Amino acid sequence: MSQIEYQVTSPDAHLAPFVESYWMVVNTTEQSKDIVVMPDGRVDIHFRYSDSTPFHVSLAGLEHETFHTNIPAHSVMFAVSLKLTAIEYLLHSSIAPILNSRARLSDDFWGISKKDLDSFPHFCQKISDKLIALIKTQREEEKFDTRKLKMFDLIYATNGAASVKQIAEIADWSSRQINRYFNEWFGLSLKTYCTILKFRSSFEHIKEGKLFPENEFSDQSHFIKTVKKYSGHTPKELFRNADDRFVQLSERK
Repeated sequence: MSQIEYQVTSPDAHLAPFVESYWMVVNTTEQSKDIVVMPDGRVDIHFRYSDSTPFHVSLAGLEHETFHTNIPAHSVMFAVSLKLTAIEYLLHSSIAPILNSRARLSDDFWGISKKDLDSFPHFCQKISDKLIALIKTQREEEKFDTRKLKMFDLIYATNGAASVKQIAEIADWSSRQINRYFNEWFGLSLKTYCTILKFRSSFEHIKEGKLFPENEFSDQSHFIKTVKKYSGHTPKELFRNADDRFVQLSERK
């Protein structure tokens, strides 16, 4: 990843319940870069182009398995990583049908064009302005369900470590209704999503060589089993990160 330009920035505080980050990857080299992407609980909207592909926009659904891809030579990709709160209220469409896959969006989605990818700060500001307007409309129309906002606040605040029972109690919403909502809107259960968040929480520890469980895991066996389930590798193998192929352990936070 040392020859590929990468930047990531966090959203303003008032967008934090809906947006996790903005990021960009630019490969100005002659060679493509093979990478492995692991499940991380994010929903990404990609704005991209390369010498071989015209500007286009795609929506990446949740993943519960790793997949192999590449960063093409002479390519530019800017993206926004959304929290699940944004799916119903900002995208207004279920992502369950694109679990472990992607969907093409219109080339003028959210008013972003190829020229907006000339400047990462400009891109972030333009996306922020769009999202602020969308959120304002939802608030004015009283569209937000406070149960769901409380639920997602707890899920993200604990990195998925809160139990289904705790989440249901805080949200004042039955676990059965929550699981129906998760399956209909996101394509997996609440428990599975929380486990993916716990798995993602281990990335920073593994990068630092801490190959033992932190607070989110009950014991070493549970930790290793979860890491192998979602990455296909042991924590030690991920730490080695041969050829920087596990991109989330190389650059992304």
